[in-house]
Amino acid sequence: MPYMHEQAGWPEFSWDGAALAAPLAHVRHRQGRLLGKMEALGFELRVEASLNVLTSDVVKSSAIEGELLNPAEVRSSIARRLGLDVAGLPKAGRDVEGVVEMMLDATQNFAAPLTRDRLFGWHAALFPTGRSGMSRITVGAWRPREAGPMQVVSGPIGRETVHFEAPEADRLEAEMACFLDWLDTPTAVDPVLQGGIAHLWFVTLHPFEDGNGRIARAIADLALARADGTKQRFYGMSSQIEAERKEYCRRLEAAQRGDLDITRWLEWFLACLDRAIGGADTCLSAVLRKAKLWQHLHRRPVNERQRLVLNRLLDDFKGFMTTSKYAKLTKCSADTALRDLRELLERGILVQNPGGGRSTSYRLAEPEMVRE
Repeated sequence: MPYMHEQAGWPEFSWDGAALAAPLAHVRHRQGRLLGKMEALGFELRVEASLNVLTSDVVKSSAIEGELLNPAEVRSSIARRLGLDVAGLPKAGRDVEGVVEMMLDATQNFAAPLTRDRLFGWHAALFPTGRSGMSRITVGAWRPREAGPMQVVSGPIGRETVHFEAPEADRLEAEMACFLDWLDTPTAVDPVLQGGIAHLWFVTLHPFEDGNGRIARAIADLALARADGTKQRFYGMSSQIEAERKEYCRRLEAAQRGDLDITRWLEWFLACLDRAIGGADTCLSAVLRKAKLWQHLHRRPVNERQRLVLNRLLDDFKGFMTTSKYAKLTKCSADTALRDLRELLERGILVQNPGGGRSTSYRLAEPEMVRE
């Protein structure tokens, strides 16, 4: 069977509205409940939750493409762009800044039309050096004919799996004009379904030499932000896709080798979104734990070094805290670090792990264990 984009009638997609009605209604209901729950938390906690979700989504979306970003740098870049405190966080590198800029533009400016130039700007932000790895690529423009056939693959070099082949470069100008016109023309299609359709359609076209997956997920996030009607993100679709990467690739391949009825793809997209919304409780519990701890510490504040370290432990810190890590993070002496840690231990803010001597380490206590 020819690929989807080679079939007569392309790109007139169809789907079974009756089959999708129940899962769509279920997802919309869960979206509404989550947004209502977040609204009740207050502005500061909503911002914190959104920062956590955006950080995870940027990291996971890049991980799908095999690019590993430093979560602390991602959080730093997002926080700075949102006007939040970045104390103790490292300065983000150029690779991080670009993908953050794209994601925030998609989610913060979701109401603005997605134009050709805006997409070119996203692409240029992803590849500021004009290279993908060691290879020079065309940046801020559709892939050229000389780039050759665009095959969508996964797997290690030498053992790649070819999922499908995208349309020829000569078709892209007209194809992308049709896609962008559809995306920003008022329609009766629910914005959530529109996000699933837009993701599949863009991946099918693969209009750039590289970065298509990340941009496709940013487009889906833009559509979901339109569905939610808020700039703040409380669930991570890219994070969920990364968790289901193998199934994601299988579903994309199946859609490409099927006909223009995309019911099965949309069923999976809705189910994946449902699981992403369900995962929001984990993010919310971390935010609530952080708020509860600072509420306990309100009457007797900690010093700035301790505050910096506690925030890192509450956010994305890997492993346990030690005297040497504390000294490095706060740029203080080992004696000062040990004194600060002992005070946190005495107040019940930290708990010492089993072991001693050079292996002495600490973890956060539960908020209710903190002594005023």
